[in-house]
Amino acid sequence: MKRERASFYCGKFKLEGVYCLPDGDGRFPAVVVCHPHPLYGGSMDNNVVQAIGSALVERSLAVLMFNFRGVGGSQGAFGGGEGEQEDVRAALDWLCSQAEVDGARVGLAGYSFGAAVALAVACSDQRVKAVALVSLPLMDEAQVVRSQSALGGCSIPKLLVCGGEDFVVPMEALGRLVERTAEPKEVRVIPGADHFWWGDEGAVAQTVADFFCRHIG
Repeated sequence: MKRERASFYCGKFKLEGVYCLPDGDGRFPAVVVCHPHPLYGGSMDNNVVQAIGSALVERSLAVLMFNFRGVGGSQGAFGGGEGEQEDVRAALDWLCSQAEVDGARVGLAGYSFGAAVALAVACSDQRVKAVALVSLPLMDEAQVVRSQSALGGCSIPKLLVCGGEDFVVPMEALGRLVERTAEPKEVRVIPGADHFWWGDEGAVAQTVADFFCRHIG
């Protein structure tokens, strides 16, 4: 595996990331992975983000993990979710420009806050061919309605995965969301796992990697 630091601009802000390539030659399918909430310690070094990245590279997909604006070495300040959507589009720009990446086979994944940001971008950006949403926040009705609006008309393959003990994803709210989500869709609830996935990183990472291998691999 080749692992190197990456940097790219979103407007005037320089963002930092880590770019990972599988062994071998050719143009690889690739995934951008979005981290959890910046105001609560979220970064590309998060345990779930790193586990997903490693699982994807092991399955011969290229990966870009990056820090949203204002996190770590990325310039700027928290953008309230809107600015972070622009960061994701800039990350897609950079990833698709790499010679080793097949721009026709690009996916987007996000965890918690990163899942909400990824969802907003994935269903409106034609470069994204599949999206994986890990622990998509559904704690209040506004979050459910926003997610229903985005997923109801989204025609790309979609994976929603959460833990059975995830307090941020109430099962009743998840059920209502899934009913309104357009096909193709997949839902995975991993028994015993909570929102932070400590000890269950391997299960969620392999679930996400399997999904992307089937749809863009």
